[in-house]
Amino acid sequence: MSFFKRIKDKLTGQSEAVSEKFRTGLEKTRTSFTSKVNDLVKRYRKVDEDFFEELEEIMISADVGVHTVLDIIDELKDVARTRNIQDPAELKSAISEKLAQMLHKEGNDGSLNIQSSGMTVILFVGVNGVGKTTTIGKLAHQLKNDGKSVLLAAGDTFRAGAIDQLEVWGQRADVDVIKHQEGADPAAVVYDSIKAAKARGVDVLLCDTAGRLQNKVNLMNELEKVKRVIQREVPGAPHEVLLVVDATTGQNAMNQAKTFGQSTDVTGLVLTKLDGTAKGGIVLAIRHELDIPVKLVGLGEKIDDLQPFDPDQFVYGLFSFNEDEEQN
Repeated sequence: MSFFKRIKDKLTGQSEAVSEKFRTGLEKTRTSFTSKVNDLVKRYRKVDEDFFEELEEIMISADVGVHTVLDIIDELKDVARTRNIQDPAELKSAISEKLAQMLHKEGNDGSLNIQSSGMTVILFVGVNGVGKTTTIGKLAHQLKNDGKSVLLAAGDTFRAGAIDQLEVWGQRADVDVIKHQEGADPAAVVYDSIKAAKARGVDVLLCDTAGRLQNKVNLMNELEKVKRVIQREVPGAPHEVLLVVDATTGQNAMNQAKTFGQSTDVTGLVLTKLDGTAKGGIVLAIRHELDIPVKLVGLGEKIDDLQPFDPDQFVYGLFSFNEDEEQN
């Protein structure tokens, strides 16, 4: 049985709606990446160096990342040699298998560190325009549907309209927002939000932050200040520091992950707009090269289109061929 068939069988019984979200959300990447792999397999009669060179180019064009691609290609060459694979069609299953292995690292099951008792504080960081506020609103909606009480902290006091935007999402999710006026001290907003959350017995506090100040050093100092307030007021918090990046920016998302990862002890990534890019391979690059777990992915614009990242669903969505191919 092929690896792809084993994944499909493994997912049988899980939510068909979730599988469909991944299939639909990865359509652009699948059309670009997987169709090119299929064409490559059909054009070659045997697995040789030219085959691997073209496969390398396809993966790089999907923003898998040069270092990651070279590692994958080396491993696939070993597989072909060890299993004596001559037919390119037989290697197609090995490709999906290697991608899944790369994603299946400890802590990459999309689970958030939600405390079983007491308040959970989640800090969101990321540059402007990546969908940070939208992500907070969607997660608030999900948590509330899961039976959690949620409060939002409007800590992005520097971007015009950021507070209003968070309030709109608060209304959609039916959760309250703690805010100050525009230009206020973000740490003071978070402090007041923690006090309010404690007084109300809130389960989860989601904290928005600024994405841009005068310069990078200034921004990182501001984020560190907010984090210190959280640590002082809630021992052990923040329980998650989620970096939100826009998947459509490709390698630029990788650079943002490196920058924030060095400065804010990022515990996980949220990849937004995955449905809007043909370069979904950035998931592999970030996971392999930075070793930061992907916790959530944005697969559409609807309020329920933010999904916990599932490596098997991702690979299945990426390699969902038509029905005839699935039977092979």
